[in-house]
Amino acid sequence: MKTRYSQALRLADTKALTHDQWLQVRQSGIGSSDAAVAIGLSPYKSPLSLWLEKTGRRPAPDLSNNEAVFWGTTLEPVLAYVYAQRTKLKVRRVNAVLQHPDHPFMLANLDREVLGHPDGVGTLEIKTAGYHSAPQWEQGIPLAYQCQVLHQLAVTGHAWADVAVLIAGQDFRIYRINRDDDKIADLIRRENAFWQHVLDDTQPEPDGSEDAGQALQALYPEDKTLVLDLTESAEMNTLFSHFLSAKEKKEEAEAREARLKQQLQAALGDAGGAVFQEGKISWKRSRDRVVPDMEKLSNSHPEWLQHCSKTVPGSRRFTVQLQRSKS
Repeated sequence: MKTRYSQALRLADTKALTHDQWLQVRQSGIGSSDAAVAIGLSPYKSPLSLWLEKTGRRPAPDLSNNEAVFWGTTLEPVLAYVYAQRTKLKVRRVNAVLQHPDHPFMLANLDREVLGHPDGVGTLEIKTAGYHSAPQWEQGIPLAYQCQVLHQLAVTGHAWADVAVLIAGQDFRIYRINRDDDKIADLIRRENAFWQHVLDDTQPEPDGSEDAGQALQALYPEDKTLVLDLTESAEMNTLFSHFLSAKEKKEEAEAREARLKQQLQAALGDAGGAVFQEGKISWKRSRDRVVPDMEKLSNSHPEWLQHCSKTVPGSRRFTVQLQRSKS
């Protein structure tokens, strides 16, 4: 039986869930960490890839051995303690999967809940960021994490949230996000559109990302001998024409980039780099590497090569051939 938690419903007690049960619950909706992905604002994952997971076509990646995830989980209680010490506020675990009362596909797990603030109860999202991710935090909370926190505020009904982040192991920062009902309404609308794709079992459009390309390869790994005749489809011929135009512009831009790059290299000569008003470039030789001599190995010990060989599954190649104009 579901019980109330602030505005939200307590869908499940996380202390009582096995890992498989937790995955089942997660499969039943959009969690806060899925929010940016679902609406196309994640730099790492596409809506199409998330759709494959939510429709059971592909399992969600196992992150149990991911170092970043390990350290984030390990440091979470430490950073929650530091946050409480710095703000003089009380934090507590919720230990529940929360569900929006009006939009049941919206789920949330809170890192912590914050008590004792004059503006009422808030949520606390805890992050760890490596050295290379530090620039993403200079202008505030990265967009994907803003979506995550707005999703949590939508589910809980809370008025505010703090994001506590430890950058490069020693730079601890606290950012505030106040509830914005217009942004939340837009987020719900866009998440609902994605979830409708899940309910209808209709795939969302790919977004052009590398991740979406990999998702398409997973969705359609094999090709059939069938060749579609789309010559009479105005819509598809327009799409193909736009593709050819974009391809031509890309090739022109790449050719110009290569020419400018080579001009810079020629100007550098044997110098290792150069500094300009807008930035700098480096042109340095990498260290020598030792690699297997496959030709020598094949000639000297072909049986070794055969013994250590493996079959690599093929992937579908996308090629374009233009019709020759009739003279």
